[in-house]
Amino acid sequence: MNPGDDFADGVVAPTTLLPGDRTMNPSPPFTQSVDAGVDLRGHSYDADKGKILARLKRIEGQVRGISRMIDEDKYCIDILTQISAVMASTRSVGMLVLEDHIRGCVMNADPDQRESTLDELNLAIERFVRSVGN
Repeated sequence: MNPGDDFADGVVAPTTLLPGDRTMNPSPPFTQSVDAGVDLRGHSYDADKGKILARLKRIEGQVRGISRMIDEDKYCIDILTQISAVMASTRSVGMLVLEDHIRGCVMNADPDQRESTLDELNLAIERFVRSVGN
């Protein structure tokens, strides 16, 4: 699997900096010089990072609770209710990250790379909608 390739479930393999490479792959819209010390990837959610991490920790606790419910042979409907809550919480975190991405990475993208930035955004939205819509 190569960076940028889709896994079967729609998750994309992470992009890495290759040895001797001076830019991040894939190229546009994230062709930032390593020498400049700037990498826009992943920084758009800085203002909400604490909120995102707190929500993810809460989701972790919910998942551990579901596991405990299975161990304790709890009623199926109660387990399904908790799974539904985890899915809604995860969807909420995803929407926050997506909103931050649009406000940060997309709105501040290089105007010369607008099309590739929008293409990347559209693909991300498509994957997200497909994963939360089922």
